[in-house]
Order: sequence, then structure tokens, then C-alpha cells
Amino acid sequence: MTARGRGATIALACAGVFVAYLPVVTVTVSLPAIQQALGASTAQLSWVSDAFVLPVAALILTAGVFADVHGRKRVFQVGLALCAVGALVALCARSVEVLWVGQALAGAGAAALLPVTLALISHAVPDHRERGKYIGWWTTCMMAAMAVPPLFAGVLLEHVGWRWIFLLPVPVALLTMVFAARLLDESRAPGERRLDWPGQVTAALAITALIYGVIEGGAESFTHPRALAALAVAVVSAAAFVRVELRSKAPMLNLSLFRSPAFAASTLAAMISFLGLIGFFFVLSLYFGLVQQLTTLESGIRMVLVNVVSMFLGLVMGRVMRHVPARVLITVGLLVAAVALLCLTTVGPDTSFVSVAWRLALLGLGLGLAFPCITNIAVASVPPHWAGMAAAGNNAFRQVGGALGPALMGALLTVKAVGTLPGHLADAGLTGERARQITETADASGIGAVAGLDLGADTERALGAMSEAFLDGLRLCLFVSATLLVLAALAAAVLLRRRRPATTAPAVANHPTSAGAVPQPALTTPQAARSSHPGRHDHAYNEPDQP
Repeated sequence: MTARGRGATIALACAGVFVAYLPVVTVTVSLPAIQQALGASTAQLSWVSDAFVLPVAALILTAGVFADVHGRKRVFQVGLALCAVGALVALCARSVEVLWVGQALAGAGAAALLPVTLALISHAVPDHRERGKYIGWWTTCMMAAMAVPPLFAGVLLEHVGWRWIFLLPVPVALLTMVFAARLLDESRAPGERRLDWPGQVTAALAITALIYGVIEGGAESFTHPRALAALAVAVVSAAAFVRVELRSKAPMLNLSLFRSPAFAASTLAAMISFLGLIGFFFVLSLYFGLVQQLTTLESGIRMVLVNVVSMFLGLVMGRVMRHVPARVLITVGLLVAAVALLCLTTVGPDTSFVSVAWRLALLGLGLGLAFPCITNIAVASVPPHWAGMAAAGNNAFRQVGGALGPALMGALLTVKAVGTLPGHLADAGLTGERARQITETADASGIGAVAGLDLGADTERALGAMSEAFLDGLRLCLFVSATLLVLAALAAAVLLRRRRPATTAPAVANHPTSAGAVPQPALTTPQAARSSHPGRHDHAYNEPDQP
């Protein structure tokens, strides 16, 4: 590939991930406006976010296989088109159900883009040491896609309406399609890969049932028949997926990838951290809107601090990753992010911008340290021709965590806030029939529905009680999110341990290879092992010892 072709490929890959992540925070910061306009409950708001994330998690592995078999350029173009169509459907939505459809189409497009963009970078930059810089750029564009929309959405909500927040992905996706048609070279994975329909069906069923079960359990009860049935289907389908993949000659996700501690650690850290963080952003947006009574623009300015810090840090992370072990960067970054979340537990209705800003900037610092390394290790821990599958697998588990985040945190927020609301109403002097009316409204439609009640002279006291109850739920969510990040940091610290000295190298045959590939003889010198190892540098992580 020529230098010009490589530059175009990297630029288009970065543009692709920018398009893929545009809906994530755009919708998150607009949830209060959407709830007010459509009269949506907390569970329905969870589905506004999960309608996007669920197709990403369910389809991303299949998209990676499609790209490897039928061409990455082709799947890249299809992904961009679906993102544009989904944004247009959401732009025209007049009900929460139509909004779900638009989000689902955009999620299917993102599922196509995420593994393909990383595979394009791996194809353009085979040298894993040099590739780290460009994956840092990729991460920067991902963070930029979450930094720009809050401000864009805030301005639009101030002057036109919530539906127009979905406008931005349309021209960006269409322009990227035009440039990709002219500048992007077609590429496929070497070797034989086939579509794994049994694996796709069981994976999609397991993920969908899991998310549905968590949302229904949070909205009703985890002992409700629908929630129990969905969770049972999820367990059975997940077991069937593992069995199918172990027996398949051309698995959609080669489970031997997880024999690499580096891949296992990066995937586990990505899933756990996204579960905590996406759920945190979901409740933080509601805090700004319901408790602090901020406009969407004011909320966006605060939330953008996280992504701006991460974005600028990502520009230099490629250079940093050459000198600092990934284990250190990921562990320290996730712990810093956990500390930032714990610091946010002290916020209240009157917390100032400055007081919130330094906490969110600290969170952005932690994420900026960890996320580029997590992505780079997932791709670098396998041979280059498996980069697409590794990227798809890592992103799939990341999006499963992201889909569970709003569902889990929304459930925790509702249960805790509704449970403590009667006590706060009593403290505010609201008892009897009035308190029962407020509590029943919160229990049926979510704590945010209290803000829409017309209670006359009691309105101010009811809103104060609602704010205190919401803060109880917020603190619980923050503690849970911080705990999840600490668990992810521990997983990275344990699995990404320093390479031990060895007299013989790991056999190449034990790396994940395509079905039917002939194993190659093991290398015989430590120097040869290091030169062929797909990781970034010797001390970043440890491959399993061979007998």
C-alpha cells in the first residue's frame, strides 16, 4: 500500500468510528428533553439508549466476518449508509417506538463500522509498534464523537427541537461514503472464513434476552415471569453459543482467542468499564436535567469535559504506549476514573460548575489513559490476519457492557429513588393522599415523572423531595460504577503481568488461526519469539507458557 493510500485508509477509518459513536452521547444528554416530549418512563428511556447499543453488541461479530469474507470497503459503506438512514428515521420520529427503530438502524450501522475500522488500520499498518499511534488517533476520534454532540444538541434544543439532534450523522456519513468510494482500497482477510449462522443466532439471542431481562427486571421485578424467562433464555443461548463455536470449523468468534491473557484482559476490562461508564452517563444526564434543572446545552458543556480531556490525551497516547507498559496505563487509568466517580458522590442540587468540572476532567484523564491501551492490546495480541475478529470480539463485549449499563443503572436508580422518596416527602411536610399520589406516579413512570405533576402550592416541596431521592439513587449508581472500574483495573493488573523469562518461545500453533490452518513449528529462540509476537513490546503482557 502506498503512503497516500495508507493515509487515506487511516483517515477514513477514523471518520468511520466518529460516525459510529455520534449517537451515543447525543441521545444521552437529550434524555430529559425526550422524556418530556414523548412522556417516556425510565424503562423506555433505557431502551432509547439500548435500542442503539443492542444491535451493535448482537451484530458486530457477524459484521466482522462479513467484512473479512466479502470485503471491508463494502461493509464500511453499508455501515455508513445504515447510520445515515437510522438518523433520518429518528429525525422524523413522533413516538418513542419510532425512535427505537431509528436507533436500532444506526446501531446496526455502528456494528458494521467498529470492527472494520480497526481492521482497516491493521491492514494499512502491519507493524504493531507503529500501529499504536494510529489506534490512539482512532480512540481520539471516538472521544471526539462523544465530545461534539452535547454542544451541538444543546444549541439545537435551545432553538429548534429535540429531533434535530439526529441531523449531524447524516451529512458526515454521506461525505465519508463519497470519499471512501474514491480513496479506500478493498481488502479481505487471508485464508478461508465463512459465515457462522448458528453462532450468530445464538449470540444475538443471548445478548437480546439478557438486555431485555435486565430492563424488565428493573422496571417490574427480577422475579417477574418475563424477566425470569428472558434471563433463562440468555443463559441457555450463551451455553449454546459456546458449544456451537467450539464445534464449528469456521467459528464467528474463535474462543481460543481467550487463551491469550492480553486479549482476555482487554476484553474483560472493556466490558466491565463500559457497563459502569455508559450507565453513569445515563444517570448523570438525568441529574443535570432533573435535579440541577440545567438546559441541554448547559448539561452538554459539563459532560463534554470528560471527552475533551480523553480526546487530547489520545493524541499523545501512541507515543506514551511505546514507553510505559500497558498494564500500568490501564490499571492506573481505571483506578483514576473510579476515584473520580467516588468524588462525584458529594454533588447536590446546588453544586457549582467548577466543583463538577474538576471531577469530570479527572474522569476524562483516567479514561484517556486506559481506553487506547485496551483497544490496542485487543488487536495486537493476535496475528494480523485475525485483527478483524479480535476487534469485533472486543467491541462486542464492550457493547454488551454498554447495553447493560443504562439498564442496570436505570434499575438501580429507580429502585433506590422510589424507595427513599416517601421519607423525603415526609421530611418536606408532604403526607397522606398527596404523598401517595406522588409516590404512585414515581413508581409507575419513574422518579422523573414527579417533575411533570401540577401540585399547586406543594410543587416546590415535591421537587425538593424528588431531588433528594434522585441523589440517593445517583450515589448508589456511582458506587456501583466505581466498583466495576476497580474490578476492571484488578483484571488488567493480574492478567497483563510482566512477561517471564523463557528459554523457549510459545508455539505459533497455539495462536488462534483460521480453521484448517497447518500449525507452524515453534520458534526456538527468545529473540525470535519476541520478533514474531503480535504484541506491542516485550513487557506489555504475558502469553501463556507452553508445556
